[in-house]
Amino acid sequence: MNLADQARPKDVQPLDDVDARILAQLMRDGRIPNNALAARVGVAASTALARVRALVDRGVVRGFTADVDPAAVGCPVQAIVALRLRTHDAPHVLGFAARVAQLPEVIQTFHVSGTEDFLVHVAVADPAGLRSFVLTALTSDPSVGQAQTHLVFEHQRGHFLQRSSSADAR
Repeated sequence: MNLADQARPKDVQPLDDVDARILAQLMRDGRIPNNALAARVGVAASTALARVRALVDRGVVRGFTADVDPAAVGCPVQAIVALRLRTHDAPHVLGFAARVAQLPEVIQTFHVSGTEDFLVHVAVADPAGLRSFVLTALTSDPSVGQAQTHLVFEHQRGHFLQRSSSADAR
């Protein structure tokens, strides 16, 4: 996918109240059984199933994933590494983004505007592992001109698109 394709929005359609309530439930528990989802949203099970399939087909729901605690798998040290690239032509930017996203220490990457070009969220076993990762996997990349590492002390998941519980009780 090229930069122009990434910037072009998909067929954006407003969410109706049922779709919004389905999304809120799926974001709380992506493994909720269809019959429980239907009951919580107040629709028939067949309607819930069709709506979820439509949300997936439209690209609103991109997938269902497990939220893994890095500390529970031996990687309690998290950091955000801000990177400035040496050049900004599409082959360098896209190549770098693809390479970094494949590294096992990387939780997520953000291609951003401003002083830095990328923010890379990583998890490692200890401070020495963080130093080693930054030096060997990031700053040794010929595309990288500068890096600044920020330790993550705490992470709180936001409530994107989730209404207050009183609105969900309908």
